[in-house]
Amino acid sequence: MTGLVIRLAPRERVLLNGAIIENGDKRTSLSIKTPNASVLRLRDAIHPDDAKTPVKRTCYLAQLILSGDATADDLHTPLLRAVEQLSQVFRDPDSHRHLDDATTAAVNGEYYQALKALRCLLPREARLLSARQV
Repeated sequence: MTGLVIRLAPRERVLLNGAIIENGDKRTSLSIKTPNASVLRLRDAIHPDDAKTPVKRTCYLAQLILSGDATADDLHTPLLRAVEQLSQVFRDPDSHRHLDDATTAAVNGEYYQALKALRCLLPREARLLSARQV
């Protein structure tokens, strides 16, 4: 990976290797060149109490690695297993593309990219769960 570029809105916060960084009054981009840096947008963070659905729980696993609350050694296999379980539910080609992207990223130790791919499934999961309740 040549680096991770994060675009931040005014006053947006990001967790970078355990430090919370807040952007100023203007939009900006950060280019993170250090391989395997732990990066998490705080607006994307899932509170533990909200990790109640399969996709949110899987996102939360990646988030724990990014925030430094767990090590990749501890959660790498559970994360890959959770992604595999999601692939049994999400059968459409677009969802499988996101799941494949998440798997590839996790295998390569790129947990931010894995989280980013998994987050694309959140609206689909919400639709499936709401349709099930009707």
